[in-house]
Amino acid sequence: MIRPVVVYGNPSLRKKSELVQNNYEGLQTLIADMFETMYNAEGVGLAAPQIGVNINLFIIDAREMDENDPTLVDFKKVFINPEIVEEWGDEWTFNEGCLSLPNIREDVKRRPNIKLRYVDENFNQFEESFDGIKARIIQHEYDHLNGVLFVDKLAMLKKRMIKNKLGAIEKGQVETEYRVKFYNH
Repeated sequence: MIRPVVVYGNPSLRKKSELVQNNYEGLQTLIADMFETMYNAEGVGLAAPQIGVNINLFIIDAREMDENDPTLVDFKKVFINPEIVEEWGDEWTFNEGCLSLPNIREDVKRRPNIKLRYVDENFNQFEESFDGIKARIIQHEYDHLNGVLFVDKLAMLKKRMIKNKLGAIEKGQVETEYRVKFYNH
């Protein structure tokens, strides 16, 4: 089932998410709904808070980006209770967007390498290192679990420059090609 994506201004996006227990009711359905929602919105990642569910879960399917990076050809994963154990390397800039911030794209600096501990949809434990675009997508989605949006990482001047766009999203004055849920609308 395609769920609406909550957008900027919704308190769900600013809450710290809760751990997922292995007996979480409806988890497999939620994961399936998240993939369907993400594909419908043409995203490459989606965190549970982006559909108003504040649990430590995000999904990624970056196979659409594989023309730019052949290592993404099989990069489809479910991440539950992730924890970034380590980040390293010189920060690099990449233009990011977010389904919860429609029509806003900005350059964001992040470290190129991470080590992540997580469980998958079957609660198998993993500790893996990721780099490049994989690391960036994971960091972006991981931030959602902590109530952080990519615009929070921008310099003050950039934040002022997009203030009107953020205000328009908050007021429900933005059009998208996918279902969204505005706060107080």
